Amino acid sequence: MDTKRSGTLAYGNRPARLRAAGLVCAVAVAGALVTGCGDDKGGGGGGSSSPSESGGGKSAAASPSGSGKLTQDQAERKALIPKAKITYDKALAAATGAVSGSKPVRAELKRGMDGKPEWEAEVATSDGTKSEVVVDAVSGKAAKPRPDTDEDSEDKQKLAGRLKKATVTAQQAAQVATDKKQGKISSIELDDNDQGKVIWSVDVVTTNDWNKTTYDIDASSKKVLRTHVDRD
Repeated sequence: MDTKRSGTLAYGNRPARLRAAGLVCAVAVAGALVTGCGDDKGGGGGGSSSPSESGGGKSAAASPSGSGKLTQDQAERKALIPKAKITYDKALAAATGAVSGSKPVRAELKRGMDGKPEWEAEVATSDGTKSEVVVDAVSGKAAKPRPDTDEDSEDKQKLAGRLKKATVTAQQAAQVATDKKQGKISSIELDDNDQGKVIWSVDVVTTNDWNKTTYDIDASSKKVLRTHVDRD
């Protein structure tokens, strides 16, 4: 009997031990769940900081546009244009004065090899023979004219035709452009547009933002045919 009882007790105690162990496991699991929840909250805390970080990222991404920083082209215009004491019309006058019987074709403000501003001007005689004349944008002195050796007979005919059709002068076209947009002229050129009209293409740079606006002006009627703003 004692043996049975002890055996019964042995089996009776085993479920009790299992129940106790199960209770301990349940408590441990519950603790793990609580810990897990704490980790989730901790992760939530990390997540709540990430919007602020992502917000910081957005702010950083937006800062270049809001910082007022200039693009490379804008910075170049800002560095170059104020140094030029000679305007485009004086540069063209100096260039045409260097080539007898010539008319203006183009003038573009550039930085010379020595880093100083200069006008790269092109002039042509009535038969379309073109020459390049570099004019110092500070002193106004014209360098020795250089004939355009790449110009063939067809090029000369086209240019002669443009000169003949252009009843509007470079100065008149420039005035139309600056009446539309107050600024400094950095380039002017006699050319054809895609429709075959003879135009003066005039670049005006606004000195408050250093953007460049290009006006295509009909060289016979002064009508503005196209406007393009370069904010780069």
